[in-house]
Amino acid sequence: MAANAVGVQATSAFSPDYRISWYRSPIDKAVLADLMKRNDLRGWVQTLGHLGLFFATGILAYLAYLNIDATNWTWSVPLLLVALFAHGTIGPFMGLIAIHELQHRTVFSSRALNAFFEKVYAFISWSDYIWYQQSHAIHHQATCHAKYDGEVPLPIRFSLRRGRVWLSLLAWDPRATWQKLRLVWHHANGRVFGEWYNYVLPESDTALRRRHRNWARALLVGHGALAVTFVLTGHWFLIVAFTIGTQYCAWLGLLCGRPQHYGLNPDLPDFRMNTRTFTCSWLPAFYYWNMQYHLEHHMYPAVPFYNLPRLRKAIEHDLPPATHGLWATWRDILELRRKCIADPDYRYYPPVPAAGPVDRETN
Repeated sequence: MAANAVGVQATSAFSPDYRISWYRSPIDKAVLADLMKRNDLRGWVQTLGHLGLFFATGILAYLAYLNIDATNWTWSVPLLLVALFAHGTIGPFMGLIAIHELQHRTVFSSRALNAFFEKVYAFISWSDYIWYQQSHAIHHQATCHAKYDGEVPLPIRFSLRRGRVWLSLLAWDPRATWQKLRLVWHHANGRVFGEWYNYVLPESDTALRRRHRNWARALLVGHGALAVTFVLTGHWFLIVAFTIGTQYCAWLGLLCGRPQHYGLNPDLPDFRMNTRTFTCSWLPAFYYWNMQYHLEHHMYPAVPFYNLPRLRKAIEHDLPPATHGLWATWRDILELRRKCIADPDYRYYPPVPAAGPVDRETN
């Protein structure tokens, strides 16, 4: 996958001419080679386990729905809501989290298997994996550099005051689903919006645009056919469980994903200054495909996700300390957010050993 977009318009705010000399924590070559080895068993357990859990909770939600009647609604309706909440909590991780690891081609030894499951997860989650392939390659090579990386522009801002935000975090926001459908419809008709989108999917690359358009059409036709089948066979509730099953209860996805780069520094050639690691218990780590070790992943992206805890131990002496648990992590995030709101010029530099400079020229 080419890092530099082909045929980028001269008016783009993004530049393809990045030459960033990244600092990476030193590691023994033999240790790194061992950490980079793929383990197909670990890949199968994660991939099928994640898919299996998603479909199992979806079926449980469907069975809970079938069990509702006029005599038991006082407990069966709450049971259904709990089942949907559990199912929806898994849903957001079915998208670009799972796809991200498969795109790095490190989950399985076989590139074909990685590519196959990438498409499976992308279909289930309505994800634009073709755009993400192009975007994420640049993000890794020019992480949080404003002139080059449009995937994660810093500073990141978020609000928890709007009702729609809480609706999407704890339940379902139908407007968000409608906007997703409209976006896929536009892509299926060859309409691409936004500067970053047009940068990584330039009009001049007709083959890439065609693939992108055809994938959007496959999403519409495939999900449309399934939805019609669900309705005609009398199982319309499966639309709730599976057709839009990745589009509600995003609370855990937000808690895990937002800390990645939040409150950190643009335009520095040191991943320790722009990427955050935290640790957590096994269940969020499973959902999140170990991306809580995000700093280590950026330093050495060829290391499979299941080996990231070992990579952390190998280079921990050269990294900032990591908070343990989502509670402690978000306590720090919210304090950092408070400081950034009070002083827009505030910059947080994680404490690191003096093993390498953090302020070198990037070009």
